[in-house]
Amino acid sequence: MAELNLVQSINLALAQEMERDDRVVVLGEDVGLNGGVFRVTEGLQKRFGEDRVVDTPLAESGIIGTSIGLAMNDMRPVPEIQFEGFLGPAYDQLVHHAGRMRNRTRGAVTVPLTVRVPVGGGIHAPELHSDSPEAIYSHHVGIKVVMPSTPYDAKGLLLAAIRDPDPVLYFEPKRVYRSYKEHVPEDDYEVPIGEAKILSEGNDVTVVTWGATVFQALAALDELPEDVSVELIDLRTIYPMDEDAIVESVQKTGRCVVVHEAARTAGMGAEIATIVQEKCFLNLEAPVQRVTGFDVVMPYYKLENHYLPEAPRIKEAIEQVLAY
Repeated sequence: MAELNLVQSINLALAQEMERDDRVVVLGEDVGLNGGVFRVTEGLQKRFGEDRVVDTPLAESGIIGTSIGLAMNDMRPVPEIQFEGFLGPAYDQLVHHAGRMRNRTRGAVTVPLTVRVPVGGGIHAPELHSDSPEAIYSHHVGIKVVMPSTPYDAKGLLLAAIRDPDPVLYFEPKRVYRSYKEHVPEDDYEVPIGEAKILSEGNDVTVVTWGATVFQALAALDELPEDVSVELIDLRTIYPMDEDAIVESVQKTGRCVVVHEAARTAGMGAEIATIVQEKCFLNLEAPVQRVTGFDVVMPYYKLENHYLPEAPRIKEAIEQVLAY
């Protein structure tokens, strides 16, 4: 069992699935000869050829439109969008065509499409290269949205996404691309879409997060007194969300803190807070707290860490719900 980072784990998943299923094709800007902007697809074109790892023009709408056509004709395309801000030009194709094809054809045609997109801040990139748009795409029916935080989950979630009969947005938190390694099995395995993971069990407060902020939450937990017991949930799938995991945890702890990088207004934290209010109202010991990005454009690198929900802000929110 190799010890891999997130980039290496995704590369392994792509290689193994392309080996297993010759319908899987990779396409995008610089994914072939250069191996992708973050080198996630490095070596795949040399191994599988230019017909299955395709360098495309700089045209995101064309990349997704082409992928939809391939998917509707029994292929398994895995396009790469270089940064989340560049999903905008492909929005119409993704939301109005890929996401609605099953409904539009009353189930006769599906779109088994997996769109890989690096997301989030923490690498000192400018705007359009550091956003977290998971709430935007979770709002549109027909599209599943996942975001792994660890190399093990990255491989299993990607295999599950490629094999899913419907379009999946596979968001990759670039802040942890190479910052963390763990053992990743060579074996074939899937991490089920829609299933959260409890990273630590606790009785005093529930912390719900996903992506890169999982590691900021873990750092915050390390700074708390030993007698504070926190249940930390890595959501892994943003939509469809594992509501049962959240509800069962908050019914036990009575307190909840939601942490995400995206801007606060209409973010997924608001959705989770509403679910908790609807289903755990009589269990709550304190109002739900949100630790999020701010309602501003992602600042340049000198202010980047002021925008991101770092461990001190998470620790402070946990202390507030405990003291309420």
